[in-house]
Amino acid sequence: MPSRTVRLISGLTATMALGGTMLATATPASAASRDGVCDTGEFCYYFNSNNQGSVSDFTTSIPDYSTTQPSCYDFKGPGEGKGKCIKNEAASVWNRSSKKVRVYFNTGLTGTYQDFAPGAKANLNATLKNQNASHEFLGSTLPPTQCKTDGTDSKLPTTILVYRESLNRVERVDFKTYVKNVLPNEWVTSWPSESLKAGAMAVKNFGWYWALHSASKTPSGQCFDVYDHTSSQVYKPGSAKAVTNAAVDATWGTRLTRNGKIFRAQYCSTTTACGNWVNGDWMSQYGSRDKARAGWTYSRILKNYYTGIVIGS
Repeated sequence: MPSRTVRLISGLTATMALGGTMLATATPASAASRDGVCDTGEFCYYFNSNNQGSVSDFTTSIPDYSTTQPSCYDFKGPGEGKGKCIKNEAASVWNRSSKKVRVYFNTGLTGTYQDFAPGAKANLNATLKNQNASHEFLGSTLPPTQCKTDGTDSKLPTTILVYRESLNRVERVDFKTYVKNVLPNEWVTSWPSESLKAGAMAVKNFGWYWALHSASKTPSGQCFDVYDHTSSQVYKPGSAKAVTNAAVDATWGTRLTRNGKIFRAQYCSTTTACGNWVNGDWMSQYGSRDKARAGWTYSRILKNYYTGIVIGS
């Protein structure tokens, strides 16, 4: 199994100590897309039957509705049910995504389920009405058993294989969705935009590198590119934030290369926090914050930490 970046402290996964002060974990917030409006590309719950009442909208699978915002995923749109947790409270759905979505009776994407085809507007059946505990986007372009990526050193991969270790399964995730649901868990969202852009580049390049080079397999033999935790990068579906999404979007057409190849952009909380720190191959997360506060651009920050790299399209 190839070696991975093991960071002692992740941006938002633990309370971080530095210079005698403590930086507390940021309060979870809703993803930018979760605005209570059922937009194209989203799967939406309605509080009442026949697509009435408050709306709760999603772009990713959610195995447990009790994990965020800050205590649960809620109904966000106007109307009856607004503010209620969606677990065991939904009565109808509208699937505006391009994939089939499966609603489950239990958390963890288990138990009795009901499928909704792309474009479907329907009531939950008698078993699942007000008994909805998780949902899953199905029908990825490539099944997880197909290991080869469609990316190259000059072309972004379309998807990445993420090993959800605690769930004991591999998910093929849209690559940009993956990056947007990693960055807020590795960089503090209140940090300056140039720091967030530097983080977006590192998160993207790290995932890109492993999509091209990983030969890892689960105990059951499924191939995957990255773990969903600090052995790779912390990926949490539904955790994307508006400010970190903006950093990802602003740098999406840019890549880091070394000798023409995608560079494995590793990072850690500080330049001394990781025992295997290697100058020129790692970026300090706190250092990116401090340099951005001093007026540095994200490209200058990256070139300061990663030696011999080219930043370009």
